[in-house]
Amino acid sequence: MDTPPLSGSDSDSDDSLVTDRELQDAFSRGLLKPGLNVVLEGPKKAVNDVNGLKQCLAEFKRDLEWVERLDVTLGPVPEISGPQSTSQNQDPKAVDPEDDFKREMNFYRQAQAAVLTVLPRLHQLKVPTKRPADYFAEMAKSDQQMQKIRQKLQAKQAAMEKSEKAKQLRALRKYGKKVQTEVLQKRQKEKSHMMSAIKKYQKGFSDKLDFLEGDQKPVARSTKEGAKGQQMRKGPNAKRRYKNQKFGYGGKKKGSKWNTRESYDDVSSFRAKTAHGRGLKRPGKKGSNKRPGKRTREKMKSRRH
Repeated sequence: MDTPPLSGSDSDSDDSLVTDRELQDAFSRGLLKPGLNVVLEGPKKAVNDVNGLKQCLAEFKRDLEWVERLDVTLGPVPEISGPQSTSQNQDPKAVDPEDDFKREMNFYRQAQAAVLTVLPRLHQLKVPTKRPADYFAEMAKSDQQMQKIRQKLQAKQAAMEKSEKAKQLRALRKYGKKVQTEVLQKRQKEKSHMMSAIKKYQKGFSDKLDFLEGDQKPVARSTKEGAKGQQMRKGPNAKRRYKNQKFGYGGKKKGSKWNTRESYDDVSSFRAKTAHGRGLKRPGKKGSNKRPGKRTREKMKSRRH
């Protein structure tokens, strides 16, 4: 009769029991020590399997011509500075690996030596070493990919131009508003200056009409004071002159219209026709055009009937 297979829980319990038994045996023999018990592995031994390495090399080694391999092993080209440097260049240990400049210079001279050795050999094998004039290399990317890149660059450039135009328009709007505000302020100043000039002219403080031309600029305070002082030095203003002409200059008023000997003898302004009513008749005073009175008009109506 076949025994049924053990379940997963039964097998786990058996493994744990075996493990516990092993631990108890090791503890009884004194193999377990207090602390963390870890299995220590010994140091790995380096194996120099020469035959295995030669076998791997033979598997991937190919016997190709030198033209296909193009490999050379050379030292750095000797410098022309002097014999000391030549002996130093022959010893590779003489180059300090910590000195970046000397290390890179050594690589450069080694590549130069390889070129000087390989070029004549390639010429002997008739291998071209220069690119022909009509040489066109194959593109790394297809035409479709380059077309996509071109469209993307064009779209990016168009977006940048659009953004720049928008910035310029915003700047022009700001500048236009600024100019418009300045023009309005200038007009307001000119208007207020003209109104003040008109008031001064009406009150008789000024007799100039230059403000009507519109070219007069607002006068500064110092200029106004200077003009006022200059006007005071010249004489009275227009209002004072007008009153002087109308009312006189003060002093004696009585007898100012009396005739004197000189005025009595002066007959230059006498006109005989005007004095005796023989002068020219005034327009609009003709007798023929005079309208008859009301009674006269009624008599004329009765006569007609």
